[in-house]
Amino acid sequence: MANKHIGVLLMTYGSPATLDDMPIFLKNVYGGRDASPEVIAEFRRRYDLIGGSPLVRITREQAAALQEKLNSTSTDETTYSVGAGMRFAPPFITDVVPDVAAHAQTLVGVIMSPQYSPIIMSGYVRALEDAAEKLHRDDLELKISGDWHLQPSFLRAVADRIKQALERFPEDIREKVPVLLSAHSMPKRVVENEPDYINNLKETASAVAKLAGLSSDRWQFCYQSAGHTKEEWLRPDFADLMPELKEAGHTHVLIAPVQFLADHLEILYDIEIGAREQAEEHGIQFARTESLNTTPLFIDALAAVVKDTLARE
Repeated sequence: MANKHIGVLLMTYGSPATLDDMPIFLKNVYGGRDASPEVIAEFRRRYDLIGGSPLVRITREQAAALQEKLNSTSTDETTYSVGAGMRFAPPFITDVVPDVAAHAQTLVGVIMSPQYSPIIMSGYVRALEDAAEKLHRDDLELKISGDWHLQPSFLRAVADRIKQALERFPEDIREKVPVLLSAHSMPKRVVENEPDYINNLKETASAVAKLAGLSSDRWQFCYQSAGHTKEEWLRPDFADLMPELKEAGHTHVLIAPVQFLADHLEILYDIEIGAREQAEEHGIQFARTESLNTTPLFIDALAAVVKDTLARE
């Protein structure tokens, strides 16, 4: 690997840069179909409430931190350049690849979801493959990360966030606060053909709970951010569990996402605003863990994912 240069692209969903970008952003998400005026208005309301999503900025910060980590810990003459590309909003994957791969012999794509689904993540794979193909470079090797839901540093980073959050509760209730480990809900029809993805989510939750020292009766896995459609979505939702916690005599709750890697709409609105309101409606005081963002242990996890992907045949 001496004198080798490797390009790395972190790939995630994206977010509209301004409220006026909402229609085109949603059209991209919907595969070219225009969103209804009602849907556009609702998402404008949500993004306005949180002051806009910081996802693009944070992913770029994660990329910068990862580049520093990889270059500072390289044991040979290999160098790395790391960028951030979005699937549904600028900077698009296809626009970032030329710069990231400019001097590289290998391009590594890292999908910013630890739990991997060939169906759900296929759009990222296609986008990166198409972008690499447009370079017309036979000398460029393309590698894309798959599943990394049990990566040790990632698990420890999430568990540490739970421990830190629990420390903020009053000492007399700290050991009794129920912890809900959440993931993004999906239509049931989607996962009927992709059971491994849901198993990955549940395995992540179980491993994190163990590292955080949570007894089996202390935590539950649940879903959040279900869409507003008539079809059946995965449950239990966070809201479904609030009456049960209240009936069991709990007065506090901590929610800890095990899938999201940065602050964005699903954290800042769905959890911080929506879930908080649902908890408080039942007289339960709400708290959430801080997002991973650029915490060093999580950057270590991303570096390990890159190295593991490079080592894969």
